[in-house]
Amino acid sequence: MNLEPGGILGWIIVGLAAGWLASKLTGGGGYGLVGDLLLGLVGAFIGGLLFSALGGGASAGLLGSIAIATVGAMILIVLGRLFTRRSFT
Repeated sequence: MNLEPGGILGWIIVGLAAGWLASKLTGGGGYGLVGDLLLGLVGAFIGGLLFSALGGGASAGLLGSIAIATVGAMILIVLGRLFTRRSFT
């Protein structure tokens, strides 16, 4: 998945937007600036792998990149919640 143009600034914007969106869509309150950025960047990696595996194109543009990264970040949040749920009874 390529993000043209933008480079590092583009990825920061995508990471922040995707991390914030994913946390809101999964019922969370956000993870702060750095947390949302990291969540969005890791989500972009996961979403990019998933999108490529499903036969997606090489370039998605800014909004497409945010959408793909958001899906990846949501997957990451759900997996994190599955593995950190503990019963205290």
